[in-house]
Amino acid sequence: MDHRIGRSQTTKGIWIAKCLSNGRFTLVIDIEGTDGREQGEDDTAFERQSALFALVVSDVVLINMWCHDIGREKAANKPLIRTVFEVMMRLSSPRKTTLTFVIRDKTKTPVDSLERDLKDDIQKMWDSLPEPKAHKKTPLSECFNVEVVALPSYEEKEVEFKKEVACLRQRFSSNELGGLVGDRLAVVPASEFSVSSQKIWKEIKENKHLDLPAHKVMVATVRCEAIANENYDAFAQNKEWSKLKEAVQSAPYPGFGDVLSSLLDTYISKYDGETTYYDEGVRSGKRKLLEEKLLQLVQPAFHNLVENISSSTLDEFKEAFNTALDRQEGFSVAVCRCTESFMAQFQEGCADAAIKQADWNTSTVTDELERGMKAHVASVYTLKISELAAHCKGKLEQQLSGPVKALLEGPSNETWPTLRKNLSQEIESVLSGSCPAFPGFDMDDQTKGKIQASLEEHARRVVEAKAREEAGRVLIHMKDSFSRHFSHDSDSILRVWNGGEDVRAVTKTSRSAALEVLSVLAVSRLDGDDDGKNVLCTLSRALLGSTNVPARDGNVRTFDPLASNTWEEVESSKTLLMPFQCKNLWGQFLADAEIIVSKAFAEQANKRLRLYPWLIAGVIFLGFSAIKKFLR
Repeated sequence: MDHRIGRSQTTKGIWIAKCLSNGRFTLVIDIEGTDGREQGEDDTAFERQSALFALVVSDVVLINMWCHDIGREKAANKPLIRTVFEVMMRLSSPRKTTLTFVIRDKTKTPVDSLERDLKDDIQKMWDSLPEPKAHKKTPLSECFNVEVVALPSYEEKEVEFKKEVACLRQRFSSNELGGLVGDRLAVVPASEFSVSSQKIWKEIKENKHLDLPAHKVMVATVRCEAIANENYDAFAQNKEWSKLKEAVQSAPYPGFGDVLSSLLDTYISKYDGETTYYDEGVRSGKRKLLEEKLLQLVQPAFHNLVENISSSTLDEFKEAFNTALDRQEGFSVAVCRCTESFMAQFQEGCADAAIKQADWNTSTVTDELERGMKAHVASVYTLKISELAAHCKGKLEQQLSGPVKALLEGPSNETWPTLRKNLSQEIESVLSGSCPAFPGFDMDDQTKGKIQASLEEHARRVVEAKAREEAGRVLIHMKDSFSRHFSHDSDSILRVWNGGEDVRAVTKTSRSAALEVLSVLAVSRLDGDDDGKNVLCTLSRALLGSTNVPARDGNVRTFDPLASNTWEEVESSKTLLMPFQCKNLWGQFLADAEIIVSKAFAEQANKRLRLYPWLIAGVIFLGFSAIKKFLR
């Protein structure tokens, strides 16, 4: 640099020359400065590449630094050194190099303090590096020797400056303590240095972590994006894709996955071919975006197809399941077989619809199909159970109706115990074999209990309905019972109303029998005789005898136990005839029975007045006085 013409760049590029002043074969590499204005502010690629080249090929690297720049990030070249450290370790196994920081224009600050600060900064940079696996936990001392040399100001102390520079020069030729020749174990023979240096420079130039070709990336970004858009638009307008998309709207499409995968491959491969010579990073990124856009375009068609496969599978499942039940296949067996078969069929359909470029999840549709199958099975199960239960109820009603009607048409004190016994027996008969078994349902105890309870409830309703029906005809049954007891003796022989029969006693007995009929049909006793234990007594006291206790006060009327809507200690749901109804029925009964009794009395009176033939002949022959005396 000529100070008379001002400040300007002294070194451009990289210069290599042989040093002749130290008596040893030494090559000196002079590298363009990293902070010169000639390179500009944005182009840092060459600076990084040249610095890395110096580190790789040199035993000693002199880093020129102004004393006042120590502690500054940019001026002290720290970002550059950090980047070079990272990339150098990725290129190959680092060769130990000596880093000598030459501090110009030293001040009164002790050199030891400056050296300590610089070494601390270098160590921190090294520790913060993202180390590769091959150099994990590698100490700085294995790769670099860090030295610090301070020189006075050339302009102020020229003589002292030259003297210390001469001392520094001697250190390059000494292997003794204090020498700067570095680690000589991995040196390259002089004859190979030229070839080796060229290979190293080529490797550095091709390394993408240092080469920052902004213009190249920009061009690649624009072109790759345009090519991607062209291929996307071409695919979207492809006639085969349009037909495929239309076809899956309403029905399954066998081979969908293979056809669509082939179409996608065609346009992605076309993109690859058209972007071969562009930046690989940009090319790969745009390719990924193209794939994502294409997959977003075709995904709705895939989901439509899967939904159609699910719908058709569910319809086929329902048909096959219903057919299996019609063939009397066990319910549980049919459920298991059909579910496994058609779920496998659905999975095969999904596999046929899948494309190799994506791994789309069909679990939502699968779960929906399973729920549809379970819902159909549940509805059929409920229907079949209802049908079988209805059949059993019909069978139960058929078996109960005859005996129940017979018992209720001839009520007695054994009517309700016999009804309860028959009810239990018929229910057990239906559940154990009279009704068809529930084939292959694998019902749990709770379901069986519900069915049994339903049958029991139905049987009770049948009996209670018959009881209410016969209670509506209780007056007929009362008259039949009275007539039967009044007209026939205990041996069922027809009574002859002559002078020897006590009409009043027979009438009383017959009325008691009729009253018993009334009490039997007044209250349902399916839950036990306790429900109607006081009904007969109440009716007897009120209708057959005067058991009302006279009131102490003559002005108070006696209590009528039948002037009520309910029976004592009997639930209203079990009441067939209310007390006041029984009283009214009894009055009607007495009116009808009185006719029968009157006829009996009349017949008995007629027999007393009738003259026998032998008595008439005797009167004629002996006279009335003699006959009278004879009869006495």
